[in-house]
Amino acid sequence: MTFLVTGGCGFLGSNVAASLILNGERVVAFDNLSRFGAEENLAWLRSLGEVAFVKGDVRVVDDVEAMFRKTEISCVFHLAGQVSMTTSLERPRDDFETNVIGSINVLESVRHFAPAATVVYSSSNKVYGDLEWLELTEQPLRYGPADGRNGIDETAPLDFRTPYGCSKGAADQYMLDYCRNYGLNTVVFRHSTIYGGRQHTTIDQGWVGWFCKQALIRRQYPQRPAFTINGTGKQVRDLLHVSDAVRCYLNAHKYIAETAGNAFNVGGGIANSMSLLELFADLECRLQLRLPYEQLPWRNSDQKFFVSDNTKAERALRWRPQTSKVAGIDEVLAMRTAEMGA
Repeated sequence: MTFLVTGGCGFLGSNVAASLILNGERVVAFDNLSRFGAEENLAWLRSLGEVAFVKGDVRVVDDVEAMFRKTEISCVFHLAGQVSMTTSLERPRDDFETNVIGSINVLESVRHFAPAATVVYSSSNKVYGDLEWLELTEQPLRYGPADGRNGIDETAPLDFRTPYGCSKGAADQYMLDYCRNYGLNTVVFRHSTIYGGRQHTTIDQGWVGWFCKQALIRRQYPQRPAFTINGTGKQVRDLLHVSDAVRCYLNAHKYIAETAGNAFNVGGGIANSMSLLELFADLECRLQLRLPYEQLPWRNSDQKFFVSDNTKAERALRWRPQTSKVAGIDEVLAMRTAEMGA
């Protein structure tokens, strides 16, 4: 059995590939190495054991087909993609080509060369749009549902907004439709915030790691200018540690007979939810400092509240998150501290 991980040198992809390598599986990591930190992640994977690396781009059909022609693939974790909403607004064509054309190229190769393979796709909570129908209450540090619900389930209406939401949503729906029309074993996971090891964060992607780093910089340089946030800082996401995400992905393949053709909302759940302001308060307490910030206008389609209702995933995948946000943030701070020598 050979596992293909597209975006195999990215954050989630390298963690999935690492788990498979350590389990003694045959792994092909497919990546164009364009993202910051990808080459470092590839070196890490090679240090763990045997991994076949293919440098290629999912947007190039010949790159994708060549891989399937020479390797018998049993499972595809399709994790290659453009992952930033702000980048999608700046370069919508690149976003479309990577997320939609790239996904079609993968699906077509599976259809023609590996029709029995499992395909697990990393989608986004952005397929639900702004969630304007959700009535919220504003609390001192967060927004919360007025009806007391613990999260958003898969019955929420799809509402693609921003180029990123459109491209991820289109690929999401193509994945499900290839199951309906061609019988492919496709599974879709809709995430909000995944965090943890091997994540090379930036200002517009990986907000938990990014603000942990900003807090550590502030501790070293107290006179540093205030950083910026968009909106009130009360917007809420649930934090899913990457180790829990990896278990979820592997279980999708394990239970493919029951999960094929399904989309799942997958996250840390309400117990692991957090707003920006709550993260700042937590970091201030842990590090004994103040984190001054300046507010900027809201980003386009920035949901005020998204927490996954994991009920469907817990039932079908025999899975639930195990790493608490406390333990996860401890880990991120320790890693960032080591990187900085702080």
